[in-house]
Amino acid sequence: MISANAQQLQGVFATTQAETAWLTAAYMAPNVSLTLALIKIRGQFGIRRFAEISIVGFVIAALLNFSAEGFGANIAVRFLSGVAAAPMTSLAFLYMLEPLPPHRKMNVGLSAALTFIFIGSPATRLISPHLLDIGLWHALTSMEVALATIGLGLIYLLPLRTPPTPMKIEAGDVVSFLFIAISFGCLAVAAVTGPVYWWTEQAWLGVLIAAGIAAFAVAACIELNRKQPLLDIRWLASPAILHFTAAILLFRLVLSEQTSGMAGLFRSMGLLNAQMQGLWLVVMGATLLGGAICAVLLKPGREFQFHTVALSLLIAGSLMDARSTAQTMPSDMYMSQAMVGLASALFLPPAMLSGLMSALAKGPNYILTFVIVFLTTQKLGGIFGGAIFSSYVKVRQQLHVQELSAALPATDQLVAERLASTSKALSAQIMDPAVRSAQSAARLAAEVQSQASVMAYNDAFLMIAAASTAALALLLGHAAIRTWQQRRCEVASEQADTETGTRTLASEAPTARAA
Repeated sequence: MISANAQQLQGVFATTQAETAWLTAAYMAPNVSLTLALIKIRGQFGIRRFAEISIVGFVIAALLNFSAEGFGANIAVRFLSGVAAAPMTSLAFLYMLEPLPPHRKMNVGLSAALTFIFIGSPATRLISPHLLDIGLWHALTSMEVALATIGLGLIYLLPLRTPPTPMKIEAGDVVSFLFIAISFGCLAVAAVTGPVYWWTEQAWLGVLIAAGIAAFAVAACIELNRKQPLLDIRWLASPAILHFTAAILLFRLVLSEQTSGMAGLFRSMGLLNAQMQGLWLVVMGATLLGGAICAVLLKPGREFQFHTVALSLLIAGSLMDARSTAQTMPSDMYMSQAMVGLASALFLPPAMLSGLMSALAKGPNYILTFVIVFLTTQKLGGIFGGAIFSSYVKVRQQLHVQELSAALPATDQLVAERLASTSKALSAQIMDPAVRSAQSAARLAAEVQSQASVMAYNDAFLMIAAASTAALALLLGHAAIRTWQQRRCEVASEQADTETGTRTLASEAPTARAA
């Protein structure tokens, strides 16, 4: 709700863009790490009791929005909301899987859970304009309270029946989690505020990143030397899980083409969510279609086909978006963004299925651990993906501004004619010639800035297409190597069988002659 309406909230709170970013940073700082606490909490207290207590905390945190006065108080409430909302996604995930039979959990349940996570962004942008018309900030918080109270009723009416896995919270868990919380919190705040304040302009951003890395290193050292760790670092560092994590993080980066790219492009043109309603409807419809396809066709062993189609759609959609101009309208991106939305829904369920199969092979205790780790990496990946995309756009925009400004000197005849015509159009409103000239130059500079912004986003779309192409090439290469290795093993097995049969015949021949 906040990140989708950052521009409007600047007017509500009378803050700058950098100050408004702290609302998101305060929410994400505890949220990205507290999900991990569910690993041991669900074993100590049970999922049912934990769900009932956590949803009450979420409702209380949502209600506090109405008592917060001033921007500082709202930041504090956002922090508390991030704490209370941390387990909600994991609990919702379990609720999606609970009522389904075992053979449907891995296709229908998995696809439905991830699809509903994905449609959160377009649904928010569809609802937000109407809420802002009703009551600005408190209309958004009223929606949050309404959803929280509905969740409260559903959790008490439909308790989870999943039996808890016996676990006990130890002192080492608290120490490890403290360092993990510091690490993820520092990195989340740096990722949210870095593109706004700019990475090299503020020394405290470097301190946050260094502190985050150091705290995680300490936590990893503690966990590697425990018999019953909060996180099984060795399992998480296994080749299969590392491959899965790298694929998920890369995909979160390329998916920023839609959440940060397309939305940012139209925002730079002065369009708000109200002017993009049709586009977000298309994105939501494509995402639901992808979820339905996964629910019907997804099976273990089909991950390669799903990922190939998803990456191909991402490449095609990004290349189409890379041809944007200052006259591009949301309706011009219906096809490309539908392809990106469909790709997002087709990629993650197969990827998570492969990770869940690895967790199942390790043991049932690792299922929830994997889900929680997956959701944590999704949050961090989404934050860092948006940060990388926004930073790249900002760098390219400054470069294009310099190039366009150098190509438009004031001595150029066409530039002089443009300035003169603009000054003449302003003569009826501004009598002072000097002020008119300055206003004409300012308008030309604004047009240059707008054009540079569009060119920067086009460069970013091309970067996403290139990253998707590289990922597709790696995927195809990995599949080719596995096919070659399997074929080689089959040939070796056939040769071994042939040699065994030859030796058997040779040993039986003397016996036959003697007989």
